[in-house]
Amino acid sequence: MELSEATKGLILQYSISSQQDFPDLKQQTIHVDEVASRVAAFYEQIRTIIDWKEEHLMRRAAIIRKIKRRFFDLEINNFSTQNDFAESLILELIRGGHFPNDKIKEIKITEVQKIIDKYIFILKNYPQKQEAGNGLDFYNWMLEVLSCEIEESLNPSVRERALIDYMFKSMKEKIKVSENIYSFSLLKKEKTNTQIYIAVQQSLFKLDKPIISYNLITHQYPEWKNADEKLLLQFSKIIFETWQDIEKNLANPIAKKFYAICEKYDTPYLLLGDILAEKNIQAGTEILNPEKLESLIRTAYSRRLSTLKERIKRAAIYSTVSIFVTKILSLFLLEVLLAKIMPWENQSTIMFMVDILVPTLLMFLIVFSIKMPSEKNLNIAIMEIIKIVYNRETPDIYEVKIRPKKGVITRSIISLVYAISSVLSFGAIYYAFSYFGFPISSIFINIIFIALILFAGTAIAKRAEELTIEDEKEGFISFLADVFLLPVQGLGKWLSSKWKKYNAIAAFFNALIDMPFSVFVEFLEKWRYFIKDKKEEIR
Repeated sequence: MELSEATKGLILQYSISSQQDFPDLKQQTIHVDEVASRVAAFYEQIRTIIDWKEEHLMRRAAIIRKIKRRFFDLEINNFSTQNDFAESLILELIRGGHFPNDKIKEIKITEVQKIIDKYIFILKNYPQKQEAGNGLDFYNWMLEVLSCEIEESLNPSVRERALIDYMFKSMKEKIKVSENIYSFSLLKKEKTNTQIYIAVQQSLFKLDKPIISYNLITHQYPEWKNADEKLLLQFSKIIFETWQDIEKNLANPIAKKFYAICEKYDTPYLLLGDILAEKNIQAGTEILNPEKLESLIRTAYSRRLSTLKERIKRAAIYSTVSIFVTKILSLFLLEVLLAKIMPWENQSTIMFMVDILVPTLLMFLIVFSIKMPSEKNLNIAIMEIIKIVYNRETPDIYEVKIRPKKGVITRSIISLVYAISSVLSFGAIYYAFSYFGFPISSIFINIIFIALILFAGTAIAKRAEELTIEDEKEGFISFLADVFLLPVQGLGKWLSSKWKKYNAIAAFFNALIDMPFSVFVEFLEKWRYFIKDKKEEIR
């Protein structure tokens, strides 16, 4: 069987990437003191609990945090580009364990400084900078996109981008949009490929808004990375409108339809990427043989399934601890405060223990109930990979369509049923705690705990479906669970999104600990170098 041209191109990209993995011994690399690095890494582990995100987003979250801290209360027009911003940022990231020691070339300092200067230039010159309203959101977005480009510079994701482009080309041929979506103005035809591109990134590598925004910019403007001053002036004039357009594309209600398709069929691309990433496999010749390819798929599937199980365990632990340390601790303090304000509401030690144990048990039950893909799913994955790797005359078609619009009466009945299920769900939780004598303040705080845990647990359960292609069979019990748990999960999602904006503990760390600790670690490193110099003098 003959490989498709797209597959040949993907193999070439992975081959080039493998050659880049070998270090260039002629170039100097950045070194940080090991003791200072251990101290900084310990602090970053604490921040991981406070700011917990998906594992692949943690490094960029650290870059964003450090950039925003350095830009805090900064007057852009007075910002000097002649400084050591890039060097101190990279050193701090290496000390924190986000990048390996003695691996990043010193030339990257100049490269990152140029990236920072580029964004400063745009922020100084974009015409809407005097406008109020969305100015702060745009400013934060620019800093987040800046962090993405810095991460890309320090750790180029050649394979990931190649796999995204490979799946994007495939999905453009397979996804067909129903005409009624265009006729109802739910989506413009020229925005179809943009939605596919977004959905591929979200499904394949669970990328978030900042990195998707950055990828959309570089996809739309290939000159973005190496723009001269003339081009930067042009970008400055359109960047605000570009941001608004990207936000609209990301918020489009029809986007979830594209994501559902890409999420279901991303497994073949992930497994193919794993196969090509194996350096000891001559993939270009090995996968020409369908039988050999099947053997490679089974090995890659088994390895990824094992990794997935470990990631789910870690995600469950970190998300639970994160909720405890940040959300639950804050709410626990609130409960103590309410007890002072309302002393007639008795707060016993047993009640406090239940406040902690109930969410923990709930998270355990959610993680314990997660099901791994079946053997049938592996066979489907093998067939899907064979379809995309080799030339085929007629590709599969996945249609994006909307359900017929419901009448006013039907919508009203459905809304009423959902409202009733919400009342029953929250009412049952309230009654259960009230029955055991919990005060009203404790009951409401426990409802918040349970909602947050349910939302976090559901997100983890969704990650367990990363390899699932087969259609999920839902029974009557799971249907009832959805009916009564969805309102609580919805509250958890809303609270979680609000918490990102008003995380008091994270704000406390940023304002009072982050900067002083960074200065302390920097001083510790310089002091260590001073001691080493003195030792050399004694010799």
